[in-house]
Amino acid sequence: MKNITLKEIAHKLGISITTVSKALKNYPDVSPKTKQAVMALAHELQYTPNSFAVNLRTRESKTIGLIIPEVVHHFFSNVINGIIAEAEKNGYLVIILQSNESLELEKKQVALLINKRVDGILMSLSNESNDDDHIKEILQKGIPFVQFDKIAKLIRSSKVIINDQLAAIQAVQHLIDKGCKKIAHIRGPVNPQNAIDRFLGYKKALEKNEIAYQSDLVYTCERVSFEEGYAFAKQIIEQHPDVDGIFVITDLVAVGVLAYFNEQKIPIPSQIAVIGFSNWFMSQVITPKLSTVDQPSYEMGAQAFQLLLEEMICHRDQKPFEPKTIELKTTIIERESTLRN
Repeated sequence: MKNITLKEIAHKLGISITTVSKALKNYPDVSPKTKQAVMALAHELQYTPNSFAVNLRTRESKTIGLIIPEVVHHFFSNVINGIIAEAEKNGYLVIILQSNESLELEKKQVALLINKRVDGILMSLSNESNDDDHIKEILQKGIPFVQFDKIAKLIRSSKVIINDQLAAIQAVQHLIDKGCKKIAHIRGPVNPQNAIDRFLGYKKALEKNEIAYQSDLVYTCERVSFEEGYAFAKQIIEQHPDVDGIFVITDLVAVGVLAYFNEQKIPIPSQIAVIGFSNWFMSQVITPKLSTVDQPSYEMGAQAFQLLLEEMICHRDQKPFEPKTIELKTTIIERESTLRN
């Protein structure tokens, strides 16, 4: 079925295109009789507005771009839900792209969104991101832009973050309060700011409690995977059998750690306590249940969209906008993996 136009409705009713347009928008200067006739015919012909033409007039596409490292990760799936819920309330469609932790793919996706003329872009950087030229291009073109979770601190844009250092300090302090004296850290890759900050938090917590930092107790993930957690757990037990606590970069990796310990019948937490990060749903169903840092992912997505919306409105109305940073609170959730008597 072909798309019905305002011109065709106007021709059938013997009125002007302008009158049809005004009738459909319920303008007061069109008579109720004409409005009724236009609405009835539009319904009969299954007329729908040409959104492309509307967007040309308003200079808005009513679409935004979202680039995330992983769609399947529990944290990011919750972020997406928060973004989409707020976007739908405000009449926006969301183009979701996955960088697969690749800088090159991330750059291509930024170029794609710029070419699509989206109204704004939300982004959590890939683990490989150590070059911000593509992000600077977004800002140079005046496209509203918000970073969340994994960010480039020096880029002048709005951001939605948590205090990763503080959260890590609290996680390690939790292990120390449970009696742990030799604590290993399975950290994230060297580039992402959140991995850096969690590592720094780990070191600061040790220093605060006068526990000597040992570089050989730090194990670095490349892919942040279940398999790496499993492999590092094996290495920790073989290389440092007296380790009695592990702070893990994220719950997915921590579940791999628990899987290895369970296979080897290493008692948790009496011999070794484990705490993760993000409060992934699997942390509640694995045995033992995983203690973790609760990261408010849905709220992060909702707040990121609201910041973007604020900037997009200013951009549309040609008003100045000052970037803002929202810092969300985290909490420690104690479960069986650290629950010592």
